[in-house]
Amino acid sequence: MKNIQFPWHIYWYVGHDGDVSEIVSRRSSRNAKLAKIPLGIAGRAAVGFGRKLAGGDKKEINAELNQRAAEQLFAVLGELKGGAMKFGQALSVMEAAVPEEFGEHYREALTKLQAAAPPMPAAAVHRQLDQQLGTGWRQRFKHFDDEPTASASIGQVHKAEWSDGRIVAVKVQYPGADEALRADLKTLNRMAGMLGTLIPGADVKPVLAEISERTEEELDYRIEGGHQRQFAKAFDGHARFLVPKVVASAPKVIVTEWLDNATPISKIINQGNADPAGTVELRNRVAGLMGEFHFSSPAIAGLLHADPHPGNFMMLEDGRLAVIDYGACAPLPKGFPPILGEMVALAVEERFDELTELMHTNGWVIPGKQVSHQEIQDYLRPFTDPIKTETFHFTRRWMQRVAGKATDISSAEMKTARALQLPAEHVMIFRVLGGSIGICAQLDAELPFMKLVQDWVPGYLENRRAS
Repeated sequence: MKNIQFPWHIYWYVGHDGDVSEIVSRRSSRNAKLAKIPLGIAGRAAVGFGRKLAGGDKKEINAELNQRAAEQLFAVLGELKGGAMKFGQALSVMEAAVPEEFGEHYREALTKLQAAAPPMPAAAVHRQLDQQLGTGWRQRFKHFDDEPTASASIGQVHKAEWSDGRIVAVKVQYPGADEALRADLKTLNRMAGMLGTLIPGADVKPVLAEISERTEEELDYRIEGGHQRQFAKAFDGHARFLVPKVVASAPKVIVTEWLDNATPISKIINQGNADPAGTVELRNRVAGLMGEFHFSSPAIAGLLHADPHPGNFMMLEDGRLAVIDYGACAPLPKGFPPILGEMVALAVEERFDELTELMHTNGWVIPGKQVSHQEIQDYLRPFTDPIKTETFHFTRRWMQRVAGKATDISSAEMKTARALQLPAEHVMIFRVLGGSIGICAQLDAELPFMKLVQDWVPGYLENRRAS
């Protein structure tokens, strides 16, 4: 895995509501569809420019262009599923950082496919089950619902009753998803520069690089099943978390226990938008549980759940947080690397000379580049708000401010960023950190961020000089 350069910018994603019969698997066909995005948006921009010259209202024209651009992004990438939609899901959690001037149109596009996507027909599902579970697969179920209950980037979920009476979720990978995913990632990587211009300041390259590295692992549901079994065993009987047990797994089909009366976090985010005052306690609880799950998992399970978006987290009626989808996991058998705790401790106490030396000697500075401790201090300033107090209130406004500072290409901080890199062994950790913070901002929630660091990140307390 290659090192990825700083910073982590505004992430975005799109999807599609309509029905499609099959994944478009031919690379030329998929490339043609992806090409619709820049061409269509460029055409609308030209029309908008003409209307401005003709005296049209600038705000109304910009709003209309934003809405239509969002609709096209949503339609094209959602229809393609595969890597195009996988890309979208990985970026969706940073919706809170989208500048307000892009309005609700992008916000709606950025949240639609966290739990829904175009279904594949029952005949294709049955063929996949024949190949993965054997032609006698129906005998393993008392009932199988052909209508999917949810779908995602490379597979969709069906509700069924297992032979022993358990209600189960059956995730079936789309036929051709593997070829489509690989083709999309190659195309999207080539289009990274153009895609970044669709929203000012966006830098999609780090996310695309990471998804490309994890592609093969996530395509094999047996690997996902192994991760989920490890998590389920480690958290079995936990008072605050539920990991559904795996019933059966094959390369392209995984069967797990069904979750009843589970409220998706995306719904709680919407409830918070509609009733901020009345949902404060619930939103804070959700954020606190998500934070605890991510921070504690390496120590408890030896793994880090590395696919943070609202569709993978649900609140149960008994107050526990249920977590699904273990295709992307980072192995951390010894817990978080102590260097992370040491870096946070040095930043908290503003010992930037020591922090800079630590970054130079541990691969956080690109070989041959030099940065001073003042440059590191100035660069980190926008990101350090959560570590200055025991609790922190994550908001969209804060996310937008941080993202704006991080993507100002004319700033001195951006010059510093070009000298920094994220060591490969920390890529998944920072993906989870960034994703979790993005969800907390969508929840508009306050949580004991530093208490989680103290409890679960080794190297932090050991390197604090102050009590």
